[in-house]
Amino acid sequence: MTTPAPMTTDPQTPGFLEALRPLLPELSVGALLGFATALAVKAVGRIVLIAVGLLFIALQLLSYFDVISINWLHLQSVAEPALRQGSEQGLAWFQRVLLANLPFAGAFTGGFLLGLRIRL
Repeated sequence: MTTPAPMTTDPQTPGFLEALRPLLPELSVGALLGFATALAVKAVGRIVLIAVGLLFIALQLLSYFDVISINWLHLQSVAEPALRQGSEQGLAWFQRVLLANLPFAGAFTGGFLLGLRIRL
């Protein structure tokens, strides 16, 4: 029975933490800003969704009482190309942002996802 030789670390070889040390300020700021952005997006998103819901209810009520007539098929045909083009451009922009400054973007994304999951 042989015992494995103990691993020795050369003091001249920097470890993972030593290699990560110069990036720590950028990573911590990115995580903090991502977390704060997620909380803001959640708050603003709730307000926007409530406004859109109230607008839809108002349109439905006006339509029910024959004050207005809504052509939903025409509205869909007008909105669909704009939404499709916006999503394609948005994905390209998001990819450029994520790849521009990788350590900050990674920390920002982690903080953002954590902020979306937390309940305050």
